[in-house]
Amino acid sequence: MDRGPVLALPLLLLLAAATGRAAAQDSCTCPTNKMTVCSWDSQIGRCRCQAMGTNHEVNCSTLTSKCLLLKARMQRPKGGRGLVRPSEHAIVDNDGLYDPECDREGRFKARQCNQTSVCWCVNSVGVRRTDKGDQNLLCDEVVRTYHILIELRHRPGAHAFNHTDLDAELRRLFRERYLLHPRFVAAVHYEEPTIQIELRQNASQKAPGDVDIADAAYYFERDVKGESLFSGPGTFDVRVRGEPLVVERTLIYYLDEKPPRFSMKRLTAGLIAVIVVVVVALVAGVVVLVISNRRKSGKYKKVEIKELGELNKEPSL
Repeated sequence: MDRGPVLALPLLLLLAAATGRAAAQDSCTCPTNKMTVCSWDSQIGRCRCQAMGTNHEVNCSTLTSKCLLLKARMQRPKGGRGLVRPSEHAIVDNDGLYDPECDREGRFKARQCNQTSVCWCVNSVGVRRTDKGDQNLLCDEVVRTYHILIELRHRPGAHAFNHTDLDAELRRLFRERYLLHPRFVAAVHYEEPTIQIELRQNASQKAPGDVDIADAAYYFERDVKGESLFSGPGTFDVRVRGEPLVVERTLIYYLDEKPPRFSMKRLTAGLIAVIVVVVVALVAGVVVLVISNRRKSGKYKKVEIKELGELNKEPSL
């Protein structure tokens, strides 16, 4: 009896298994975060990835937290409806990139110091919500950002987008690319060429496993700026009825569950300059008014003296 084919079958199966493991090891990357260091763990038989600059293992089946992404970026080499008005308490990120401190879950700690002696308090998105101070600054809690307003300005085309089609495409994008549950996309507003996307998610609405609106907004922002955080050759390409959506400007407002705590020191240079000009103008006006009144008073006195002099010269009858 020829046992050759019988013995060859197990060998082929072993070869196929070894080939499969080798292929898996070669493709050991994180599809949702390219700023990771990945390696094959032979003991558990799967790929494990850590965020750059930290020891945090990331879950590559969902989005990585913004805090870990900022941390990783610091390690990289440098190279028809009416629009809504942002709340008076909404804040924007004017501080740019910094090296954050993350907690065990990869979220922002309440106080950030950027590895220096200058510290400030942040919200759950990592945006500063107080004046800067020293290392004695107390930040009691991480105040949650429950409302994010993303404002885009697209390149004008031959005609405006249909609002219904635009709404549906952006909702699909956040659902499929950023894995954000549809209930957290509150509204899409459009007045050519401005688009506004409202994301809302409070602590009670967010269930375990839900993507945080802060992370979805940050992934979207990097995509729009041509700096995608996803691995692979795929690029950000949004089309509405075949018409490409080309974004020229992006501005994001963050609204927290508690108002930010800023003093007058936060006034911008432009606003300070306007206040100085107004004060100078008021002072100048007062000075001119005083000088004018003094001159008029001096003229009256001269006329009075002259009239008295003429009376003294007249002969008495």
